[in-house]
Amino acid sequence: MDNTTKPSVQIRKKPLGLRIKNNLGFYLMFLPVLVFVVVIYYWPMLGIRFSFFSSKMVRGGGLEWTFVGLKHFETMFKAPEFWTAFKNTLIISIVKLLLNTFAAVVISIFLNEMTSMFCKKAVQTIIYLPHFMSYAVVAAIFTLFLSTSSSGMINETLKSWGWIKESIDFMHTSKLWRPVFYIVNLWKETGWGTVIFFATLSGISPELYEAAEIDGATRLQKMRYVTLPALANTIIIVLILNVAKVLNIFEPVFVMYNNRVFDVSDVISTYIYRKTFMTAVPDYGFSTAVGLFKSLVGCALMLGSNFASKKIRGRGII
Repeated sequence: MDNTTKPSVQIRKKPLGLRIKNNLGFYLMFLPVLVFVVVIYYWPMLGIRFSFFSSKMVRGGGLEWTFVGLKHFETMFKAPEFWTAFKNTLIISIVKLLLNTFAAVVISIFLNEMTSMFCKKAVQTIIYLPHFMSYAVVAAIFTLFLSTSSSGMINETLKSWGWIKESIDFMHTSKLWRPVFYIVNLWKETGWGTVIFFATLSGISPELYEAAEIDGATRLQKMRYVTLPALANTIIIVLILNVAKVLNIFEPVFVMYNNRVFDVSDVISTYIYRKTFMTAVPDYGFSTAVGLFKSLVGCALMLGSNFASKKIRGRGII
């Protein structure tokens, strides 16, 4: 018996130039996408170098840049306003994420339990519509409703019921601003958030419900032991994917906040905006440094979310 080991067969790849020539059509199709990604996403990243420079206006309307090293980061970490904005960003974004996800799950379950297809479609359409309104319009509507003037429907209604004597300034009171913000976001985004969960519920096999019914399960028991377990994986995925975006909140806050509630409403993105466009002599280097810090924290959250996904689901999201 011959115990000699036969050499493994080596598969030789074609030269790179020949492979490109053979697939030239595909490379040409991909070229516009590559150019778009490089110009839109990667080229602006070169601007992070300004985090280490300080800018000042010179005659003629130009900018003069001076290298300052890590000075902007030191200033940022020592600024109480920055840490207030950072804390507000985490609190507002995380609470908003949890409330919206919980509301979307509850509404999806109730929609799934509706037996009338007409009612189901009507409710879906009604709760989806606010998503397509801009935050500027939504903020204007709620500001009008919550106004302290005679046109403020909420205050006038509470007065007519005898619940309050003086109008409540919802939009300019620190203790009330966040609850109002959460309610506005629930009204606008919950309907759209139900799309993913409702699609998951539509994919549940009817045989599971039939088996539960044969075992004597009530409607609530079927929701608890069939519907919720089927949604669990989707809920985890949605939470993990959105955790990485908690620092990117801007427009919902920007159109609703004001200088009387900065202590509870100012977030990193609005802080950058104010430091860049609402100061007499803006230092673009400092704004870039804050933006770079936000991006690094967002990257860390993304990596942490990916690690959590591997632990929970057995596979990552990136």
